[in-house]
Amino acid sequence: MLRTLSIALAACAAAYLAPLNAATSPTLDDITPAVRAGTYKQITSVVVARSDRVLYEQYFDTAGAEALRNTRSATKTVTGMLVGAAVDRGLLRAESPVFNFFRDRLPVANPDPRKERITVEDFLTMSSLLECDDENQFSRGNEERMYLVEDWVKFTLDLPIKGFPDWQPKPEQSPYGRVWSYCTAGPTTLGPLLESATKQSVMEFAQAVLFKPLGIETVKWQLQPLGGAMTGGGLLLRSRDLLKLGQLYLNNGRWQGRQVISEAWVHRSVSAHANAREDTNYGYLWWLQTFQVDGRTISTYGMYGTGGNKVYVLPAQGVVVVVTTTNFRVTGASALTDKLFASLIVPAVLVP
Repeated sequence: MLRTLSIALAACAAAYLAPLNAATSPTLDDITPAVRAGTYKQITSVVVARSDRVLYEQYFDTAGAEALRNTRSATKTVTGMLVGAAVDRGLLRAESPVFNFFRDRLPVANPDPRKERITVEDFLTMSSLLECDDENQFSRGNEERMYLVEDWVKFTLDLPIKGFPDWQPKPEQSPYGRVWSYCTAGPTTLGPLLESATKQSVMEFAQAVLFKPLGIETVKWQLQPLGGAMTGGGLLLRSRDLLKLGQLYLNNGRWQGRQVISEAWVHRSVSAHANAREDTNYGYLWWLQTFQVDGRTISTYGMYGTGGNKVYVLPAQGVVVVVTTTNFRVTGASALTDKLFASLIVPAVLVP
C-alpha cells in the first residue's frame, strides 16, 4: 500500500514539475520575443533547419522572406564554392600559382620570387605571404586602401611580402604551417582569376554551376570598378537561399540527388588549414568555430560577414542556422550573433 502511494506521489510530482523543467530549457520560440525586445540589436531574419525541414523561420523587418540580404563577407565562402566547381571541372587547381593568371599585370611593385609561388589555396585560406591585414589599419593591404584604386587585382599583386618580427610566429612555427590574417584582397582577386580559368564571367559561371542547380533565382552581385563581380563581399541573397548553401555543404555537396560540388572539395573546404582565433580555425573561406554549450563542445563551420551576418552549419546535429542583420555599425556585432546562436538556438536543437 505504501509503495503504491509512493509511486503515485512520484508520478504526480513528475507531472507537476515537467512544465517547470521544460520552461527552463530554451526553445526556438524563445528567439522571437528576445529579438523583438532588441536584445540582439537589428536582427532581420533567423532561419533554422534540420536536414531539409525548416524548424523556425522569422523575419524581423518589413522586407520579409523575399528580401535580398547583404551578408557582406559571407560572399567569400560562395567564392570558395565557385573555385571548387572550377577545380571539379579540371579548369583550375588549388595549387595553381596566382601570378600565372595575371601576366598582363606584370611587372609588379615589390618584386619577390616568393610572390610568384603564392597559390589559389593561399588566398582560400587567408594565409598568403602578402602584407595584407584588414584588421590592422596600418596594413598596406587593408581593404579600405584597395577600394580607393581602380584595379583591385594590381593592388593585390603589388603588395610587399609581410615581415615576421621576432615576437611573431613564422609560418613554420604556426598551426598547420600557415600564418593567418584576414585579407579581403585575396578572395577579391579570385574573381578575375576564375574568369581567366573558366572563360566566363563570375556571374555566368555561378549561375550555371551553383545557383541554377540549387534553384536560387534572384541574386545581386556588387561590381569591382573594372566591371567584374566583387567576390570578396556584398553578394545579396535571400535568407532561404543562404540556407540552401549551408545545406549543400551539410549534404557533402549534394542537392536533390545531384552532386553540385564534389564531396572531396567539401571535405577540403571545411577542414582546418590555418588557425584564426583561439577557438576558431579556417578552411577554404569557411570559419571553423567551436562553442561550449551546456557543457558540450559544439563544432561548426560557417559563412561570416560584417554585422554578425552568419550561416552556421552543425554537422553532428544535421542543422543549418541563418542569421541576418543590419548591425553593420554595432560594436561587437559578431559576438552578439554568436550569443544568440549559443544561448537560444543551439540548446533548442541539441539532441540529448
